[in-house]
Amino acid sequence: MNAGRQTSLTTSAVRDWLVDRGEEATAVTMMRALRSQEATVGTSQALILLETLRSELSGAGPLQNLIKTRSVTDVLVNGSGQVWVDDGLGLRAVASPFETDEQVRRLAQRLAAAAGRRLDDSMPFCDAKLPDGTRLHACLSPVSRPGCLISLRIPNRGSLTLDDLATTGSVPAAALPWLRALIASRVSFLVSGGTGSGKTTVLGILLGLLPQHERLVILEDSAELNPDHLHTCALEGRPSNVEGSGRIALSDLVRQAMRMRPDRLVVGEVRGPEVVDLLSALNTGHEGGACTVHASSAASVPQRLEALAMTAGLDRYAAHAHIAGGLDVVVHLRRTLRAREITGLAGLERDTDGLCHVRPLVTFADGVTVQDEEHDVVQRLRDHL
Repeated sequence: MNAGRQTSLTTSAVRDWLVDRGEEATAVTMMRALRSQEATVGTSQALILLETLRSELSGAGPLQNLIKTRSVTDVLVNGSGQVWVDDGLGLRAVASPFETDEQVRRLAQRLAAAAGRRLDDSMPFCDAKLPDGTRLHACLSPVSRPGCLISLRIPNRGSLTLDDLATTGSVPAAALPWLRALIASRVSFLVSGGTGSGKTTVLGILLGLLPQHERLVILEDSAELNPDHLHTCALEGRPSNVEGSGRIALSDLVRQAMRMRPDRLVVGEVRGPEVVDLLSALNTGHEGGACTVHASSAASVPQRLEALAMTAGLDRYAAHAHIAGGLDVVVHLRRTLRAREITGLAGLERDTDGLCHVRPLVTFADGVTVQDEEHDVVQRLRDHL
């Protein structure tokens, strides 16, 4: 038997021994496991074996070094043969540390267990948050191809500031006063953009501009927002347990938050019927609220919100009345190879056809261009420049 095969079998046997006994991978426990297997390894082999076991049994295993890289925001595993990372310049392939799909499956199940979730053949999907805040999605083969799939979204490391947006090229420096005015004027706004465009990051930065005495109540399915703000309270949803009960939806959280005397009510991301509860709250005088939503452009936001509101039973015109009455501004982001860019500010208003439409107000392309100087939202922002 060749050395590589022998090492693989030794690693598997020692790992199983440690897992069966609930032992941590230390030099002492590893030597006990080797003695139980009547295996003999040299000093250099033992060090490699110990590092391999620690990698497999703690943290994100062989993906840990990728996750620890400061610029990496996403790690995607497509079976044992493909690993992709996003380090701010789009997805790129890296060398896979996995030899078999069984290794990927074992890591996915361990990460799911660390998040208190079940992942097996009877429940092959898992969407959870790891103890360090990393978002995990996993799917087991044969439901998934080309093998077990793991998607990891790494939370922001450290607090970014508004000035950082200009430094990274997200907005020109001349746009910063307009973003500060957005918060100071207490208009209700929505941050839109595609997946990975930086919606949560930008919203968190803007919320950090709130006066410290204002009570900020944040509602999320999975906690991601962590603004630099003194008076912040947060509620987090909960999925159903294995028996199918115990779910706490965002719509439940919105109703609870209304009793918490919020100065600002924020929903991390609206994905379903909770949009109606949020818009209802904003229509009752809760100024300065905010949320994020997936949308390909600012112009498509009303249709996106309409589709979500209709899942709660609202008809089209009622949905648009809620949108026009509850939200004032759309802050849209797009992702380019150079940066995640805030394209500008757009107004939401209801036209004579009864439907809500988007009107560009201020654009941030190579500076600041005011598109509609007479618009009431622009006037409110100007008062705070």
